Parts: sequence; structure tokens; C-alpha cells
Amino acid sequence: MLQTRGVNQFYGGSHILWDVGLDVQPGSITCLMGRNGMGKTTLLKCVMGLLPIREGSIHFGGEDLLRRPAEARAGLGIGYVPQGREIFPQLTVEENLQLGVYVRPDRDRTALEPIYDTFPVLKQMLRRRGGDLSGGQQQQLAIGRALVFNPQLLILDEPCEGIQPNIVAEIGDLLIRLNRETGLTVLLVEQKLPFARRVATDFRILDKGRLVAGGAIDGLSDSLVQKHLSV
Repeated sequence: MLQTRGVNQFYGGSHILWDVGLDVQPGSITCLMGRNGMGKTTLLKCVMGLLPIREGSIHFGGEDLLRRPAEARAGLGIGYVPQGREIFPQLTVEENLQLGVYVRPDRDRTALEPIYDTFPVLKQMLRRRGGDLSGGQQQQLAIGRALVFNPQLLILDEPCEGIQPNIVAEIGDLLIRLNRETGLTVLLVEQKLPFARRVATDFRILDKGRLVAGGAIDGLSDSLVQKHLSV
């Protein structure tokens, strides 16, 4: 579904991504792992068109993403929840969610109803400003906004960061359910190993900007964790 080949990216004179070839198979939940500063967020931003790449290719469902501006990629069926969530704090919960409606070709406002069913707390807080929500509620809002337009691929960057344990468990349950019931493909960056092992079907490890390991999540051995993930 998502494929990168030979992706190289630089910050000034620093080489951040080195010939990254990433495959995310349809129907998978793929966890992109690595220590801080290894290029995980950078790679997601390259996929979403938020950062340019020096060399390489990025395709989604056979579509050349490099020919599409960043604002057009959601319309192709990619939902993106960035690190830090980036909701609009001065807008209400309802207004934040309606932004997802505008991405839909049909602008169908009834698409919000399944989101309220999935996140009942959001329905209770429709008139509350996004910035007044707790961290966990803001994460639910960010995920809900990305799901409004029924994406084929959902990309999440550190969805558990700064979130209380019960909401972390709920997010994990949601991703598993959506994957199994609707076939939603998920690519997430996550450093919490128990969460990754519970939720993901596959893993990929970035180390110093290079893709160094990957496979089914059952193959994430203690030796790989020690070599590439332990701090």
C-alpha cells in the first residue's frame, strides 16, 4: 500500500534518512521503531509532503506522492495524526472534527456520527474548545478528525505520548478493532514496547536514519531490542 524507495533527506548539511525503503502492506499495523533522533518523524513528514526529500520515491496505492502537494494527500486516503496532536486549541471539538468533513469529496456531515459512537466523550464536549481538553481527550480528537474522511491508511506519530494508561489501552483497542473490522491499514511510530507488541502486526526499526530490521512483530527479539531500542 505504502512504499518508499531510496529515500534520502537532509537538514542543512546533516544526512538524516539514508536510502530508506519502507513497505507497509495492506491490512497491516506496522510499527516504526527506533531511539529518539533516528529519523522516524522525519520519514512520516516526508510521506505526508511536509518535508522534501533529496532522492527517492514514495508511492501510495500506486500513486506517486511526490507529484501531489501535501494538502492533496489526505484526499488520496491517508489520515495523519502528528506528534503533539496539533488540534486547533481555539476551535471547539465540533469545529475540529468538521475540518475532517471538508476533506471528504461528499462533504457529508453524517460522517461525524460514527466518530461520536467511537469516542462518546467527544460528543459530550462538542462545544468545548480543543485546548481545554485533557491530553488523552485531545489525542482522541486528533484521531477522530483523521477518521472522519474514512482513510485507507492511518499514520500516527507517538499516539501514546503523554497519555494516561487507560486512554492508551483504549487507543490500542480501537486500532485493533478498526484493523480487524474495516481492514484499516495503520503505520505508527511508538516507543512503548508493550503497546507495540500488543497492537502491531509488523515492525520496522530505524537506526541513525537507516532501516536496519523489520518483519512480523513476533520476530522482534530481545537482541534487536537491546541493540537498537534500549536506552
